[in-house]
Amino acid sequence: MKVHRIVFALAAFLVTLSAPFASADPPPGDDPFAQFLFPPEVIMKFQREIGLDEKQRTAIKESIQKAQSKFLDFQFDMQSEQEKLQKLLSSQKVDETAVLSQVDKVLTLEREVKKTQITLLVRIKNLLNETQQAKLTELRKEMAH
Repeated sequence: MKVHRIVFALAAFLVTLSAPFASADPPPGDDPFAQFLFPPEVIMKFQREIGLDEKQRTAIKESIQKAQSKFLDFQFDMQSEQEKLQKLLSSQKVDETAVLSQVDKVLTLEREVKKTQITLLVRIKNLLNETQQAKLTELRKEMAH
């Protein structure tokens, strides 16, 4: 019974770690970087209003496709590493060193997911000119009201 609570608590912890990046457009108050970056969904929603050209649209699509491929790999790896961690935690006597080592593997994957997400958002932002960024910022503020 105690092991199940530990597994649940650890799973909740891991979900909490990834929550700020799970949504492509977290509220600016929750994420200190959200006000500076533009999720692909917002850009695509307002592509006409910001004057997104075909070259930019293609580059954004390519960046998203590359990131999605990485996310799929991370998803499979994360599932495998979490299963290993669950197995370690399910023992009557838990090997603390092995658990902590496995937690490090899971957290490393979490870090790589977040890094990939930030990389994607930065690349997309760099594809937009100053006027487009200003217009998106304005449109996002209007959406919040």
